[in-house]
Amino acid sequence: MTVLLMLLGLGVGVGLWALAVWLVPPRPSLEEVLSQLNPTVPSAAPTAAVPVEPDGWAVRAGRPFVGLLRAAGLPTAALRRDLATLGRSPEAHLAEKATASLAGLLFPSVVGLAFAAGGRPFAPAVPVALALLLAVVGFLLPDLTVRADADRQRRAFRHALSSYLSLIQVLLAGGAGVESALTDAAAIGTGGPFATIRRTLRTARETRDSPWTALGRLGAQLHIDELTELADAIALAGTEGARVRASLDAKAAALRTRQAQDAEADANAATERMSIPGVLIALGFIVFVFYPALTQISSSF
Repeated sequence: MTVLLMLLGLGVGVGLWALAVWLVPPRPSLEEVLSQLNPTVPSAAPTAAVPVEPDGWAVRAGRPFVGLLRAAGLPTAALRRDLATLGRSPEAHLAEKATASLAGLLFPSVVGLAFAAGGRPFAPAVPVALALLLAVVGFLLPDLTVRADADRQRRAFRHALSSYLSLIQVLLAGGAGVESALTDAAAIGTGGPFATIRRTLRTARETRDSPWTALGRLGAQLHIDELTELADAIALAGTEGARVRASLDAKAAALRTRQAQDAEADANAATERMSIPGVLIALGFIVFVFYPALTQISSSF
């Protein structure tokens, strides 16, 4: 009972602290203020970042724990790539992790308080074990969500990249130059991936960088090998005058084949998952039918 009261007191304190953070948010750092004052300054390396959304209450509540999590070596390099793919800030992600972990830690205390008020208190070990379990789940769940969202984003980018390769091939066949083909093909397409490519090419033009180098950096940042290979092939045409139409055609065909294989694998996985509810229903029906008989047999002895 003492442990439960301690958890309840901790929950009340954290709740008051979160309310204070929400009412009086912390002052932004000097770097954030300067970045807002100069939003149009191009960077040397193109990024895939999307416009940053305002921080929610979860980010503001967990921001004081960001320094502790960063000192622990978080986020990892792989997670940083996933966050860069989604255009999310590592600091905001760490703040969400801290808030989710605190919520999981304090939720059993609230439930235990409700049951204790109703005259049916739990044993102290139950809310403590449940609080630890939910805290771990809340700490790991944002990472799993970011990884799944980044995989979907990369898959969507690969779909757009196959169309981008075909457009470049058509423009090269029409007599366009390499740089103009890259820019015009990006201007034709719509959607987030094409917007990212256009932003990357515009940044490369403003910083006097070659477009294939910028696309190569973008592919390395998003962890998309097909985009890096495209940049290497375009670099041969731009620097050495190599003919790349056949190479682009082969890359586009290979990319479409891979997409078809991925779609087939996803369909097979979905079919296998559909069998799980049927198995559970069958097991429940068997238990429902045989439980009275087993009860009678066990009570007869």
